[in-house]
Amino acid sequence: MYAQMVDTGLNKVVDASQMSPQEQAFQARIDADVKVEPRDWMPEAYRRTLVRQIQQHAHSEVVGQLPEGNWVTRAPTLKRKAILMAKIQDEAGHGLYLYSAAETLGVSRDDLIDDLHAGKVKYSSIFNYPTLNWADIGAIGWLVDGAAIMNQIPLCRCSYGPYARAMVRICKEESFHQRQGFDIMMAMCRGSADQKAMAQDALDRWWWPSLMMFGPSDAESVHSAQSMRWKIKLLSNDELRQRFVDQTVPQAEYLGLRVPDPALRWNAQSGHYETGPIDWAEFQAVLRGHGPCNRDRIRVRKEAWDDGQWVREAAMAHARKRAERESRAAA
Repeated sequence: MYAQMVDTGLNKVVDASQMSPQEQAFQARIDADVKVEPRDWMPEAYRRTLVRQIQQHAHSEVVGQLPEGNWVTRAPTLKRKAILMAKIQDEAGHGLYLYSAAETLGVSRDDLIDDLHAGKVKYSSIFNYPTLNWADIGAIGWLVDGAAIMNQIPLCRCSYGPYARAMVRICKEESFHQRQGFDIMMAMCRGSADQKAMAQDALDRWWWPSLMMFGPSDAESVHSAQSMRWKIKLLSNDELRQRFVDQTVPQAEYLGLRVPDPALRWNAQSGHYETGPIDWAEFQAVLRGHGPCNRDRIRVRKEAWDDGQWVREAAMAHARKRAERESRAAA
């Protein structure tokens, strides 16, 4: 989800007979659920795939602050403002954890951020949609963070140790974010008729983009199949999306809201909800940079990066001076 359509660089899933003895030993460790650590040998394609996935995930966490940051000054109460600020701070922390995990693979954080600003690397499509009113903040927490948890909990068991360990804390904080969003929606649904209408409107606009977050079906994808073999990815896009739908539809019913899908129905035989077709043309357009807020999101990120240059330089100068003092004291 936060690494939509990651390319492994391989044209087909590598068969054991085509692996070198070193690659076979590496795959055997993964099959035995032994974590891969930064100093361990790994195939170059495995390393590149991890870099792509983790950096897309990190960029998504950082860019994901922007739709909500717009509402810090307009939150309806002081309590809601404090909660929203804490959530945005969490997202910044998630980005830092993930950039740190990516750096263990031998890449520079500055290079990763340059790739984002240059449009070479994507972030989750969901963050290119606007937050038009306070109900959107509730919908983001309930739907977007709910989808994030669905995707991220399996990543706590992924094969790369630093990524898996970072996800443990991230998932705990994301569960707070989901509850925060659902609490906003519940308050609005229990409020006036206008407030409930706002909640319904937010659900209408965020439902389909939330389903798109998981990406198209990867049943025929070589890249997804290889990532799953390496246990970088543990469940398919369709499996994750189905879990999200099954969890979220009853929550919408509890709120008294209508899921905006006329084809939605419960299949008693399968034990799952069935949904209508997703507009993948919209998804592809947003990924290509044609979403409602693509240009604005990158513009704001570039401005923030440039404005923060003096802070980074001051922090580095302070670190150098501290290291020099400690070196002199030890001499």
